[in-house]
Amino acid sequence: MSSTQRKRSGARKAQKRGRKLTGAPRRKAAGPRRRRKPARRSASLALRYCADAGVFILTALVALAFATAWFARDLPSTDNLWRTNRNAEHVFLTMDGAPISRPGAGAPVRLAALPAHVPGAILAIEDRNFRHHVGVNPFAVGRAFLVNAAEGSVRQGGSTITQQLAKNLFLSSDRTVKRKVQELMLALWLERRFTKDEILTLYLNRVYFGAGAYGIDAASRRYFDKPAARLDIAEAAVLAGLLKAPSRYAPSHNPQIAGARARLAIDAMVETNVITRAQAQAALSAPVRLKGAQRMTAPYFVDFAQGEAARLAGAVDADLVIKTTLDPAMQTALEAGVRQGVARAHLPAETQVAAVIVSRDGAVKAMLGGRDYAASQFNRAVQARRQPGSAFKPFVYLSAFERGASPGDQVLDAPLTVAGWSPDNYESRFYGPVTLTEALARSLNAATVRVQERFGRNAVRVTARRMGVDAPLTKGPALALGVDAMSPLALAGAYAPFANGGFRISPHAVQAISTVDGQSVYKRSVVYEDAAASETAIEKTNAMLAAVAQWGTGKRAALNGVPVYGKTGTTQGNRDAWFAGHAGGFVCVVWIGRDDNAPMAPAGSTGATPVTGGTAPAIIWRLIMEGALETTNTPPSTLAPDAGITTVVAPLVPEDDPLHGFLARTQSERSQAARPQR
Repeated sequence: MSSTQRKRSGARKAQKRGRKLTGAPRRKAAGPRRRRKPARRSASLALRYCADAGVFILTALVALAFATAWFARDLPSTDNLWRTNRNAEHVFLTMDGAPISRPGAGAPVRLAALPAHVPGAILAIEDRNFRHHVGVNPFAVGRAFLVNAAEGSVRQGGSTITQQLAKNLFLSSDRTVKRKVQELMLALWLERRFTKDEILTLYLNRVYFGAGAYGIDAASRRYFDKPAARLDIAEAAVLAGLLKAPSRYAPSHNPQIAGARARLAIDAMVETNVITRAQAQAALSAPVRLKGAQRMTAPYFVDFAQGEAARLAGAVDADLVIKTTLDPAMQTALEAGVRQGVARAHLPAETQVAAVIVSRDGAVKAMLGGRDYAASQFNRAVQARRQPGSAFKPFVYLSAFERGASPGDQVLDAPLTVAGWSPDNYESRFYGPVTLTEALARSLNAATVRVQERFGRNAVRVTARRMGVDAPLTKGPALALGVDAMSPLALAGAYAPFANGGFRISPHAVQAISTVDGQSVYKRSVVYEDAAASETAIEKTNAMLAAVAQWGTGKRAALNGVPVYGKTGTTQGNRDAWFAGHAGGFVCVVWIGRDDNAPMAPAGSTGATPVTGGTAPAIIWRLIMEGALETTNTPPSTLAPDAGITTVVAPLVPEDDPLHGFLARTQSERSQAARPQR
């Protein structure tokens, strides 16, 4: 036996010994395998796959049905859509019945009455496949999804003309999944209900072109002082280019950017055979003459009133007369005060200002949503939600007063830590033992948090809700320092009970709505909604708010001969600066900040003092109220709540909120304590 054979024999013996030691079974000799019939095995697999696919499809269909039902359950009514082939004319009146000037009002237009290049320009740049899709363009949606995913933000939209019309007619502009799904559903419905020409006609008469102009004819008159039927190719291209971003591409404010956008529209018109290359060259070489600037009366207010009127009128689609709460004299005083205050404070151009005046019953008397409406129609008085900072503190002390505290009680102003969080005072300065009045007048953060923690955050949240704060409120200790964002108008509404004796109100801009033939559509009847706080607690808080303006952080807001009750507010990094308060029965709130949420500082050299609530906002507030109170002859002493007011109790806290039970226990007591005095 060779050496190789001996090695193989030894390996076989070792393998046998290993099987004996481990108990491993001995491998049987290979024999003939029993083979399944191929046809039977294929049929079995096919049946199994079909069953699985059937279950999957059935589940998907059921899920789709439930999803469709859920998204469709609160779709807006389309019963009166047949009347939307014309724009209902809305005439806005001031509180005294005078018409409010609104440049840009236009007439309904028929598609056949427009030059072909007018709708052609819009389709070329907004929806080239309009004539071919079914209301939704899957390729555009997919392209937008890929671009937005790559950029990490919304950079491109995939909406068709039909989808845009569905949103304009029925839905809000909120960027939510639910709104987008409803938009798709309504777009498909519109395509089944109307022809392409009818859809395009509706769109041209309803789409927003900026500067308060709704519809192609209104935009043509606003920018070019001519009806839409007389628009030339270049003018049509300018208007088509506006639709992507009316504020950014407005020719009256950004002519260079608007011109570049119009050139893109003209190129698109050539590519889609709307015009020839020769026509394009002629349009590009001819100057576009814009209409001269025309002053609009309270444009931010009118936009707000228009939205409110649309909600109140509901399905009524007729020519309407809308009587608003606008006081032209107060509006003039507000705008003049902002201009003067901005100049005195040397605020840079990128710093925005919003201000609003509200009466004791919630009527919006004047409003400014930004420094230049032509540059930006974004209404910061209503739409911007920013942290109020220390302007929220009065609700903390009001809550304490409703639970037995007094302005003269003492609280320690010293460093503290709550749940791992340590609030700091302005410039890290602490005052030791102080009264509650001094704590609010000096806007001491540590002392205010101590007051909150003593009486409970739930109590503060309930008080804020009762006063009208509708923002989601944090459950953490930072609640006391105003970290929950709200709009200037919302804050003004929450301050109104300080001016009316303790009753919650709803800020509103519409008093009545009627048709042109006098038929009443809506008339406001509710004055106060519910008791917000006891009269005693309101008086105590007002006494402290007066100290803020007399010797505290709001000294620059003091008026000659008229008591001022207010509070400053400054957020972290000086990103927001506020002054909120009331005088003479009117609440005024001033907010200053930047749209990009960057810190603020006055224009000038490096190291300038940052803007705080006690500087520019307080100065602007004083200038506004000096002019506004001169316009009214109503003595402040007669501005107490009326006896026999109309009240409507509305739920403020959902039943699943821990505050619900606490609110129910205290509601009866508060309402009884806050009855108006004759």
